[in-house]
Amino acid sequence: MAWFKKERKPRQSLRARLEIPADAWEKCEQCGHLALREKFEKNLSVCPECGHHRRITAEEYIEILTDEGTWKELFTDLRSADPLHFQGYADRVAAACKKAGPSDAIFTGSARLEGAPFNLGVMNFAFMGGSMGSVVGEKIARLARRSAEKRIPLVLVSASGGARMHEGVLSLMQMAKTSAMLAQLSRMAIPYISILTNPTTGGVSASFAMQGDAILAEPGALIGFAGQRVIKQTIGQDLPEGFQTAEFLVEHGQVDDVVPRGALREMTARLLRHMQGEAVPDRIA
Repeated sequence: MAWFKKERKPRQSLRARLEIPADAWEKCEQCGHLALREKFEKNLSVCPECGHHRRITAEEYIEILTDEGTWKELFTDLRSADPLHFQGYADRVAAACKKAGPSDAIFTGSARLEGAPFNLGVMNFAFMGGSMGSVVGEKIARLARRSAEKRIPLVLVSASGGARMHEGVLSLMQMAKTSAMLAQLSRMAIPYISILTNPTTGGVSASFAMQGDAILAEPGALIGFAGQRVIKQTIGQDLPEGFQTAEFLVEHGQVDDVVPRGALREMTARLLRHMQGEAVPDRIA
């Protein structure tokens, strides 16, 4: 009888269901735009909808600003000490090294940008908020001295909450040390470009970060010395809205230009060529 009975078989859908894991999506903190993480990463962690610049790692800035395979890290033997025996400081440094690597709050090294040699320092915000202690100051001073000896440009990328309180006055002395070395570069007419990212505050903004021959900033970056509440309490006046943003500072002459992350590499290379008297293309593509 099975010959006369039609057996129904379940149909298989011609369309394969596309499964996207929940963690594959990223949401912009600024505008709420939702997109695949891959799209954010291809756009250098910049929101494709509103242009909000997320914080990226120091390693990613090194990749953006250097030719592939040319980066060589320098002064890797320097380590933070605990000269004031600040309670819990040694443990915090150990935890930071485990989280962000042993290079302290800045990576320093030499590389090439579009074939030209230069020295590069990139602050590592993941290491205790990019705070400037004795190691950071010493690394910058040595890198500036290397630029002077080899007569090649210096580029520093800042991302910091300021001086490291655990080292007291020793951290504040790094402001003078770095400023003195940068003054030497200025006297020797060796180019120094400072790139400010979010945030650049405290003793870093009050020293080497604001002393570049050219000072560039990423869109929306928080740049200032003290916090808004402290300033308001000190001067007893209301403050303009957004007065510590990169856009406000470029309008008032404290920053030379606000440069989107995607154009940062080309702008830096262009400025270095110009400062060294080399031919510069008519426009940035």
